[in-house]
Amino acid sequence: MAVSTASPSPAATDATSRSRAGGTLSWPAIFRLGLVQTALGGVVVLMTSTLNRVMVVELALPALVPGLLVAIHYAVQVLRPRWGYGSDRTGRRTPWILGGMAALCLGGFGAACGTALAQTHLAAGLALAALSFLLVGLGVGAAGTSLLVLLAGGVAPARRGAAATVVWVMMIVGFALTAPLAGHFLEPFSVTRLMAVSGAVSLIAFCLAALAVGGVEARLPAPRPEAAEAKAPFGAVLKKVLADPVARRFTVFVFVSMLAYSAQELILEPYAGLVFGLGPGATTKLAGLQHGGVLAGMLLVAGVTLMAKGTALASLRLWTAVGCAASALALFAIAAGGPSGLDFPLRGAVFALGLANGIYAVAAIGSMMALAGRGGERERGTRMGVWGAAQGVAFGGGGVLGAFAVDAMRLVVGDPVQAYATVFVAEGVLFLVAVAFALRTESAPASYPLDPALEAR
Repeated sequence: MAVSTASPSPAATDATSRSRAGGTLSWPAIFRLGLVQTALGGVVVLMTSTLNRVMVVELALPALVPGLLVAIHYAVQVLRPRWGYGSDRTGRRTPWILGGMAALCLGGFGAACGTALAQTHLAAGLALAALSFLLVGLGVGAAGTSLLVLLAGGVAPARRGAAATVVWVMMIVGFALTAPLAGHFLEPFSVTRLMAVSGAVSLIAFCLAALAVGGVEARLPAPRPEAAEAKAPFGAVLKKVLADPVARRFTVFVFVSMLAYSAQELILEPYAGLVFGLGPGATTKLAGLQHGGVLAGMLLVAGVTLMAKGTALASLRLWTAVGCAASALALFAIAAGGPSGLDFPLRGAVFALGLANGIYAVAAIGSMMALAGRGGERERGTRMGVWGAAQGVAFGGGGVLGAFAVDAMRLVVGDPVQAYATVFVAEGVLFLVAVAFALRTESAPASYPLDPALEAR
């Protein structure tokens, strides 16, 4: 048998060298990177909750105003592929993470200033707020995409599910810590206090992110010059990524599943109030129960995939499909609960929905991290950006679409029970469609060499 003595191509050598050294991020380093998500969540929660309330209550603005501002933040997520491409070309992720955090923190403080200015100069204040929400969207896209790419290139395959859980949970920690602390320091309320609290949160968040990410990337193997010096235009790289049937199929999966995931966000509590007669406090507790289920689902996947290393139970694709299918079943049960009457165990069904959502979410992020390396270092950020854009747009539109669908169905059928049930069933069907895409994610061959570590899976 003849043995070839030809030298491997630079691209293949680069992919092989990176994959052999891959998985070098220790657990302390993973938790450090999770602190970036904590900082990000701390700024974002003020934008989506505190400023929303101030505009509607203290400034007596229509609820549509903060809704449109948040929509700006989501719409900008379509630029995620461009930010990922930029980090691919430079060969380093840290500057993009810090640059994104700087834009996010500046936007967060600017939005508070715009809200304060709107009290006396409405048009100028809203213009500043709109520009600030635009900055927030740009910052979240740049920092979030590059952070996931850095994790994808440095986390061992067996740890991806657990690493995804870490970064997601630490973002929730950012929400949970910032909201009550900011609320405490905002009393008694004034726009001056609002700007001071927002400025302090933004400054602390940026410093925390800078300390967390500092030096982590330097411990990973540097990309070879061949990869760093590749100057293919963005359009060509994006076209190549979307030409890969696996990447294209996973993009559709992310969009459909996130649409189903977010569509119930604005309708579950009203459903519990209108159909089951629960008061505001009870529905808020119901939402908390759902979030508890999400956390439990994430921890379940992280634990099982770590302990079941090398077995079928460690497959993130399997857990992604299981999470989507279980989410569909929970939504079907909730839809059937209204006609069943007040004896229906709504709390159990809502917890089951949260549990299934958590399983799906963390497994999907882990799969995203694994598939990002499918085209090598030159495309890792662009791929992650494409999926991040699909996620952001679907999440931003899902809540609005779900609420609109309920209103439209109530005009058609009149009965609120049937209207809500129809929309919940539609969301469940979307999750079942996502199952089909999830199971076929890795079935198509790539048209170019894959990362050997990915091929081994």
